[in-house]
Amino acid sequence: MSDIGDWFRSIPFITRTWFAASIAVPFIGKLGLVDITHLILIPEFVFSRFHIWRPVTATLYFPITPNTGFLYLVNLYFLYHYSTRLETGAFDSRPADYIFMLLFNWICIVITGLLMNMRLLMIPLIMSVLYVWAQFNKDTVVSFWFGTRFKAHYLPWVILAFNFIIGGSFVNELTGNLVGHLYFFLMFKYPIDLGGRSFLTTPEFLYRLFPNRRGGVSGFGVPPSRRPAAQEPAGGGGGGRHNWGQGFRLGGE
Repeated sequence: MSDIGDWFRSIPFITRTWFAASIAVPFIGKLGLVDITHLILIPEFVFSRFHIWRPVTATLYFPITPNTGFLYLVNLYFLYHYSTRLETGAFDSRPADYIFMLLFNWICIVITGLLMNMRLLMIPLIMSVLYVWAQFNKDTVVSFWFGTRFKAHYLPWVILAFNFIIGGSFVNELTGNLVGHLYFFLMFKYPIDLGGRSFLTTPEFLYRLFPNRRGGVSGFGVPPSRRPAAQEPAGGGGGGRHNWGQGFRLGGE
């Protein structure tokens, strides 16, 4: 148990909080401590009955059944793996900027969910984070199931196509990819690469609550600087290799 505790405490704070909540809320629903109908996103209840907690719980809740358990574990792995790499890489020592990215993506996903009557929002938010990681590490070679290898730039779309083939749906993945693209384009691509106006800026109150830290952990992709921050070490985005989904290979032993 001490090894599990040490591993859990080694997860960076923001990812650790999100990861723990994404375990706690589904198990609260699984154990029947709260009726799961109170955890999902129902637009009419949000607007007419002011169930303002639903956008939050719908992002953290996922039904755990024999049919959905594997998908839940895979997405929980995505959350841990790619959020950790963003928090300790491209957003290393800059928690306010990472929290702002999560908040922006979450708000966009909630609006989309309300408009499209989406009940669960866990997968879209996780996919949006994975998409942003892939943009920061687009030249990194990743391994997918069946031993296929390709650049990380294609990973979000490969996952979308794969889930569509095995599950017949891609709305969650597509929503997450589009929201992640919107964030990356508005925050970095348009103002820095294309010389356009800056539409997104991390609010000052987030910097006051979560000031930049000195002394990073690692560097998996370093973004263009939008605010003076602690010096970040060079990332692993230049043609490095990373095994995606290790332990979740389809058709493995």
